[in-house]
Amino acid sequence: MQERQQRLLVNMKAIISEHEDNQNYGARRMLLALSQIDIHTSYSTVYRLMKKHGLLQKAKRHPNGITREDAAAQKSENLIQRDFSASAPNQKWLSDITEVPCSDGKLYLSAVLDCYNGEIVGLAMDDNMRKELCIQAFENACKARNARGMIYHSDRGSQFTSQAFRACLAKRDASSTANRETLLDFLEQSPLLSTMENVKRL
Repeated sequence: MQERQQRLLVNMKAIISEHEDNQNYGARRMLLALSQIDIHTSYSTVYRLMKKHGLLQKAKRHPNGITREDAAAQKSENLIQRDFSASAPNQKWLSDITEVPCSDGKLYLSAVLDCYNGEIVGLAMDDNMRKELCIQAFENACKARNARGMIYHSDRGSQFTSQAFRACLAKRDASSTANRETLLDFLEQSPLLSTMENVKRL
């Protein structure tokens, strides 16, 4: 058992060293990366080894985010329920917004991630974070993937709960689901966070 865990640790360190972005990998993303090279193990084993050997990077959380919840908006059921697995592409997408400080003001980035493989499938940038930014990111993802019928998970910011955004989802037969804590739980383990942080360093 100890020899097997040692081999697993060597593989995890190799994955992390492949690219600087991989240093942000959490246990869930590492588990996915291992499965992609036909190494199958449990989440608890990966988490325990990463924690023991100092491979887990604590993400900076912003509990309230930069979006603001619309109290009057229709509530969305949390369809994800912390299950970020997907058996095929375009089943579950996650989205968030981040603020990028620039020399002449601020830039806002909205990104869409596919839970199937952690790929960023849609992006949009603007000098504001109105609902049109989120709509554009979603539309870009749908056009790039020719996709419809997905579960679309976000926080409960007014951009994502607006009637215009919900209408956009409806056109693609997408199910809206929103929960900030569930989203943060995944983002700290996902390449979406790495992508957003890298943009900020440009």
